[in-house]
Amino acid sequence: MSEVTHRFVETNGIRMHIAEQGTGPLVLLCHGFPESWYSWRHQLPALAAAGYHAVAPDMRGYGQTDRPEETERYTQLHLVADMVGLLGALGAETAVIVGHDWGAPVAWNAALMRPDRFRAVIALSVPYAPRGGTPPTRAMKRAAGETFVYMLYFQTLGVAEAELERDVRATLRRVLYGISGDAPPVPVLAKGAKFLDALAEPSALPGWLSEADLDFYTGEFARTGFRGGLSWYRNLDRTWELMAAYQGARITRPALFIAGDRDMVVLRNRAAMERLPETVADLRKLVLLPGCGHWTQQERPAEVNAEILAFLGTLDEARR
Repeated sequence: MSEVTHRFVETNGIRMHIAEQGTGPLVLLCHGFPESWYSWRHQLPALAAAGYHAVAPDMRGYGQTDRPEETERYTQLHLVADMVGLLGALGAETAVIVGHDWGAPVAWNAALMRPDRFRAVIALSVPYAPRGGTPPTRAMKRAAGETFVYMLYFQTLGVAEAELERDVRATLRRVLYGISGDAPPVPVLAKGAKFLDALAEPSALPGWLSEADLDFYTGEFARTGFRGGLSWYRNLDRTWELMAAYQGARITRPALFIAGDRDMVVLRNRAAMERLPETVADLRKLVLLPGCGHWTQQERPAEVNAEILAFLGTLDEARR
């Protein structure tokens, strides 16, 4: 079987680094925060072995991909356009798009806005939620009251950067452990807290995360900083404004949703997950992995790979 290879492509006005493996129908793998293409290290060879061309980019603002300075260049429209442009750079008419964490909204919105280019969607951790009637940060402030909300904390330029970049390795160790299935539940904090205050310090790394894995992530974010990834959060309201035409829209492409039952994102968005059969017209399967936290495809690679390949198999069987 071929090995993972790396190259750069031009897409939507930026230079994007991609990791790829295999040949066959295209599967795009979109990572979240704070990650990189490397978060799909277990999926690339599995997809390649099954006869797919698996491509995991460093998303806009991350890793070796360009990091535009302007915050407003990180809306969901930019991010979906990056994926459409990536299809063009790869010479592909269509792809199945897979997303985890922030990559999940990109995958959902790609299927929503360009169903002609994305034939199916697989989302991990973050369920689809149609555009609501209130700007997201306003809704968060109303719901939060006197409690800390990390997405609101991330809004002010420079504040989260200073905290997260003070000790990059310590930050990533606490983030990757702290919302995994191995950590205690994330506590509710009072307004005025900082992001890392809620995340436990591990006495040892969990079995799914090696020192070499942590070395890789640390090297990337020590070089790039966190501003690119934080810019995604800073476009919540801007994206909401730009997507007014999609108010209440449903996903119509075949879909698979996978998450851990100890994932704080799922626990706090349970209503959206329970509404998936209504908001996603062709939801083929909803999988909750017992004991799994937020880092779904890294914590449970064998189970995630099996579900992805089974879903892809049903798509390709239908095409024959």
